[in-house]
Amino acid sequence: MGNRAPLPGEFALIRKYFAPLAAGFSGALDLEDDACTYAPPAGHDLVLTADALVEDRHYLRSDPADLVARKMLRVNLSDLAAKGAKPVGYLMTTALGPDIDEAWIAKFSAGLAADQQEYGLSLMGGDTVATPGPTTLSLTALGIVPSGRALRRRGARPGDRLFVSGTIGDGILGLKVLKGQLFDLGASHRDALADRYHLPQPRLSLGAALLAGGRVTAAMDVSDGLVADAGHISESSHCGLIIHADRVPLSAGAEEALAGDLDLLPVLLSGGDDYELLFTAGAGFAAPDSVTEIGEVITGSGVRVLDRDGAEISMRSAGWQHF
Repeated sequence: MGNRAPLPGEFALIRKYFAPLAAGFSGALDLEDDACTYAPPAGHDLVLTADALVEDRHYLRSDPADLVARKMLRVNLSDLAAKGAKPVGYLMTTALGPDIDEAWIAKFSAGLAADQQEYGLSLMGGDTVATPGPTTLSLTALGIVPSGRALRRRGARPGDRLFVSGTIGDGILGLKVLKGQLFDLGASHRDALADRYHLPQPRLSLGAALLAGGRVTAAMDVSDGLVADAGHISESSHCGLIIHADRVPLSAGAEEALAGDLDLLPVLLSGGDDYELLFTAGAGFAAPDSVTEIGEVITGSGVRVLDRDGAEISMRSAGWQHF
């Protein structure tokens, strides 16, 4: 990356780039103390979730810093969405490698500022350290939900239907595009897929609506892959799930990629990084336009993926694993 000027000292960096991100949250105490304070509204539970992004494992070193920041925030907001929670704020730890300079930090903090405004939350605190590498970023998001109402993976029952929001497979295809693959796709499709990888769309409004509707029995977001995450619901709910592959919603780019290589289907179903909501619902649930019914809950265990003829599709891998 060439010669770079050293970063300012820890406290100067915090004052210049991170303290402004905390200005909207009084409990952050201007990031001058070692902890923040927060009193949740009466009748609400706190929902907390944490994710880490490691350079060249969860994002590419070449990814723009503002997009790295926004993805880090959004993958956590997706976890809140899966609980039906409203975001409040976040704690952040940045372990910065030797290739990070002040221009990178400026762009990184600008990305966070943009998404804070979009999603209505503030930085609450955190820690900033140096590391010999790779750069490692960790964020803990905090949300609130009416007491005892948070959606869970546990609760699906035989006879429930299985639904997913948005489209599936775009995340893994976007990563392939950024790695210089899928050149047979049109430029507009490649750009759209790369954007889906860089900037997940946390389904916060949908999560809140699912909670309010009272018909959802189990829910989570699709981060590790559709089949793997369906497996988490299956295991937690002690039931089986059927996924009908021909019903799984695909974007135009994914459909074009699949038409050119039918072997991509298991990849789309297991690739992860989609950050859509996967959930089960009982009788009387009316699916909104942004949601597609893709299967059902049965007695038994595990996840079966069927083609349009009812034959089981072999999955070499159900999804992403961190180890």
